[in-house]
Amino acid sequence: MKQINEYANILTLRKISSLFKSTFRNVDELLNIVLETAQVTVGAQYASLLMLDEKTNKLQFYQASGEETGQLKLVEIPQGVGLAGIVAETGEAIVSNDVQNDKRWLSEVSEMAEIEVKAIACLPLSLNGVVIGVVQFLDKQDASIYSESDMEILSRFARIMAMFFEVTRSNEILGEEFGRLQEKYRQRYTIVGESPQIRKCITQAEKVSNSKASVLITGESGTGKELFAHLIHDRSLRQTKPFVSISCGALPASILERELFGHEKGAFTGADSRKIGLFEAADGGTLFLDEIGEMPLDMQVKLLRVIQEESFIRLGGTAPTEVDVRIISATNQDLEKMVGEGTFRQDLFYRINVINLHLPSLRERKEDIPDLVNFFIKKHTPEGQKPKKAQKGLISFLEGYGWPGNIRQLENALERAIVLEEGEELTPDAFAIESTQSPIEINVGSTLKEASDSFRKSFIFNTLQSTKGNRTQAAKILEVQRSYLSRLIKELGIS
Repeated sequence: MKQINEYANILTLRKISSLFKSTFRNVDELLNIVLETAQVTVGAQYASLLMLDEKTNKLQFYQASGEETGQLKLVEIPQGVGLAGIVAETGEAIVSNDVQNDKRWLSEVSEMAEIEVKAIACLPLSLNGVVIGVVQFLDKQDASIYSESDMEILSRFARIMAMFFEVTRSNEILGEEFGRLQEKYRQRYTIVGESPQIRKCITQAEKVSNSKASVLITGESGTGKELFAHLIHDRSLRQTKPFVSISCGALPASILERELFGHEKGAFTGADSRKIGLFEAADGGTLFLDEIGEMPLDMQVKLLRVIQEESFIRLGGTAPTEVDVRIISATNQDLEKMVGEGTFRQDLFYRINVINLHLPSLRERKEDIPDLVNFFIKKHTPEGQKPKKAQKGLISFLEGYGWPGNIRQLENALERAIVLEEGEELTPDAFAIESTQSPIEINVGSTLKEASDSFRKSFIFNTLQSTKGNRTQAAKILEVQRSYLSRLIKELGIS
């Protein structure tokens, strides 16, 4: 037999280690390569790998060399029985160089494989101290015995094989976790609804996704502006790059500047190390600026410069950093009005408003409420529990409410109802909705004009309540001119 020197052993182990980088092979292929390499390295005639079945707690042949190994797959070896069973039970390697006189040897296996075994080296495969299998090497090609040096080499191979199973199990766990994350992402960023208004917005978002043009998403609070920002990013060529978001109204100007542009070490007290900003973190991807109408004027100037020059300087730094970032902004405010009042820069407004996407309120798409209710019931039902059903009449009840907080308010109301409702159905009583609508009362005996005025007064008042006093939105809902609505408010004495 050709002798394998120490240098060759090192090269062999390096070769095996490099197999971990192979992404095109499955674990069985890798194990077979390692098993054969170990067999050749120590000069063994046969080698086999047995795995412990978690249900039966017995060893079963997983891989084996030789021509008569097919029927070995039917063999089951209990723990504690035979050399392999003892190794599986104790977790300790066994060497037997006189197998025929070793009472621990299970001769039925060699008889089935039609080989006469003289020497065996049997080693455990362990993960985190738990035996998951056994690898055994039978006889030496030169009829020699298994030495301590052989066992040291084979123990390394056994550790490598165990590591393959560890990687496989980790990949399975990661795959399951990735699947859960995908489902959570889908639930969080799914846009629900088939109304013409929302389908139009989805079509517009998909149409502009592959452009680098800045997008301004407008609409009331709770209408799903961040969902549409994600939709644009996920449909774009930037989908594999970062999506980074920040609320411009949640931070003071000084902190907002640090968050957006980062800082160098020593730029201010407490700056113990350099920190990259969100622009740098979003390089190649998308930066979502929520509530941009709340951004202070001095920060608006700095944001405009970055958008124009596609570079910035970290706080406390001197060298410019170039970035490739798509800007998507969102606001529930009237930026054009703010430009006229001098509270928002006109040049920045034009830069971020290259494409405008206006989202409808829930009041304007009430036909989507049934789909939204079903979606949120499934989303917020605890795992393993049966989803509650919407009681007959619940949808009509929900459609009759103004939802000033829009979809966000509807979702919160449903989540609360699911938690508090003890029955199998969700009823209107489970919703803590205080109606903002005043009753419309018309008494018999009133003149037609009095009845008409009473109805118009209550109806307009309810509409204004749902829009939080916004006459422009109320006029749009009522499909009248804003000037005419203002005249009616004055004539009917609506306060």
